[in-house]
Amino acid sequence: MTQTLRFAVAGARGRMGQAVLKVLTERGFEVALAFDKGDVIDLSGADAVIDFTTPYASIDIAHACADEGEARGKPLAHIIGSTGWMPAEEQSLKTLTDRVTIVRAGNFSLGVNMLMGLVKQAAAKLPAEDWDIEVLEAHHKRKVDAPSGTALMLGQAAAIGREVDLGEAKVAARDGLTGQRVDGTIGFSVIRGGGVIGEHSVLFASEDEIITLSHSARDRTLFARGAIEAALWAVGKSAGAYDMQDVLGFNG
Repeated sequence: MTQTLRFAVAGARGRMGQAVLKVLTERGFEVALAFDKGDVIDLSGADAVIDFTTPYASIDIAHACADEGEARGKPLAHIIGSTGWMPAEEQSLKTLTDRVTIVRAGNFSLGVNMLMGLVKQAAAKLPAEDWDIEVLEAHHKRKVDAPSGTALMLGQAAAIGREVDLGEAKVAARDGLTGQRVDGTIGFSVIRGGGVIGEHSVLFASEDEIITLSHSARDRTLFARGAIEAALWAVGKSAGAYDMQDVLGFNG
């Protein structure tokens, strides 16, 4: 796709919305609409929507994308970076994937998505009875969901590597727990403070050694750049549910 693509940016007054607008401007793309909570969503001038808001807002935006896509006879691309999804919200979004080209990821960083592949491989090779897995993450004090979407992505990669269900293996909070750690569990540790953009590590610990795979985000524009690349990939694709592994070609 060429630079003639027109973008709509949701959550335009937020930190990520501002970062997306900055990168779009730098790269010479046209911003057809920049909107936030309470604004009218008119997508008639947009080819793709980049959306770092909340699950509730993202569902409304997906409905607007579906309606606009039907009006013009081809699906819009909806790039979703919202995190903290509940099962009912997941299901609501799923009902729209036959009308919208949705790329959703807990993290649009190329580095994080490469890290997922490494975590999956390590988890597959290191036996659960000898190696504990702990996902550690730190974010700024304004982040409302925990564990982060990225941490859950990394935990899911570990679960896939071990061929287990993350919902059954996950230990996301240890308050009130007693006794030793159960073999095979995938733990999550969370830090919230200051202006931390995003720090993620996956620790593989045995009795004798520790392996740590990690990623640090230094600038929010890296997420914006990844989301824009996802949009460039998604425009013109069939309606459906995709993620960054599809964008990067890891899913074949």
